[in-house]
Amino acid sequence: MSAPITILLAGGGSGGHLYPGIAVAEALVAHRPEVKPVFLCTERAIDQTILEPTGYDFIRQPIVPPQRSIGGLLKFWKRWRQTLELVEKTFAARNPAAVLGLGGYAAGVAVKLAGKRELPAGIINPDVIPGKANQYLLRYVRSAFCQFEETSKHVHHSEKPKLVVTGCPIRADIISPRPQADARRALGLDPLLNTLLVTGASQGAVTVNEAVIETLRGMTLNGWQVLHLSGPEHAETVRAGYRSIDQQAVVIDFTPNMADVWAAADLAVSRAGASSCAELTTTGVPSILLPYPFHKDMHQLANAKVLESAGAAVIVNDLKDARRTTESLRPALEGLLYEPARRDSMRVAARKIGRPDAARTIAEQILGWV
Repeated sequence: MSAPITILLAGGGSGGHLYPGIAVAEALVAHRPEVKPVFLCTERAIDQTILEPTGYDFIRQPIVPPQRSIGGLLKFWKRWRQTLELVEKTFAARNPAAVLGLGGYAAGVAVKLAGKRELPAGIINPDVIPGKANQYLLRYVRSAFCQFEETSKHVHHSEKPKLVVTGCPIRADIISPRPQADARRALGLDPLLNTLLVTGASQGAVTVNEAVIETLRGMTLNGWQVLHLSGPEHAETVRAGYRSIDQQAVVIDFTPNMADVWAAADLAVSRAGASSCAELTTTGVPSILLPYPFHKDMHQLANAKVLESAGAAVIVNDLKDARRTTESLRPALEGLLYEPARRDSMRVAARKIGRPDAARTIAEQILGWV
């Protein structure tokens, strides 16, 4: 039997960071059964919720995101030092062959330490515009695995040779789901009705929740049903919202079973996070995208524009006020619910830009390092 090969996957705090890492872990083990993926995640509850069912080892890092206040910076620095000690001990105990950063603040310590020790390291950069953490970590890695070719416009010219356009890793069950009717039944949906999916990603999105409920007020959804992923903290509010407009909906706070969710969907109203965009294009679900409006760099808008330019999505600006957003969302939704030919065209366009082999491609590159 071959000796185990430990690969550290560093990052967390949201499904958008963890799910691509899980997809790569699956592909690594499929290629080399002796590979042992170990996740260096955060202490947020969502990380445990996502990682426990996978069976992969995970180690909680005390790291927290930096804040601009003096107190916030002091806390960040203290937690950074604690995380560095933890990661150094993990390197000594686990002897990793390579490190893969999954994006965000929780990837920084392990990727930087690997780079300084000349241990093979890479990062996943699934957004068009790299975040601050990935911009910083580019200097320490061999490769940055990107979802979009447009990322090259947003990095220093000296780092461009490190960019490898692979797509964003997607879990195998999403790529090869079960039949749509079976997926709908598993989610408590009518297998014969078209399904409108509403999702703000793993943690939900309050402004999306509110805008969609306001948009559906007074609408008659002939032949359609609603599946709404509300986020763990918002389910009861969303259910109450549907009751207030006398609209039936299946509301789920959180599910790790996104394979059934995408298989069930005929149209999605979604944020434009990198993983959501990757899953939309891989599964070919037509979408109305409401990019997250609170980041200065508007990176979700940049992601959404790629899908819109390809003909796979329609962008509606989230104006942070349900009634104002509804003024654009309602006509966009009405224009797609009852135009199956248009949805079919968008479905084809989405799949043309999807990269379902991303996890395998990244796994092969990492295994080439070890």
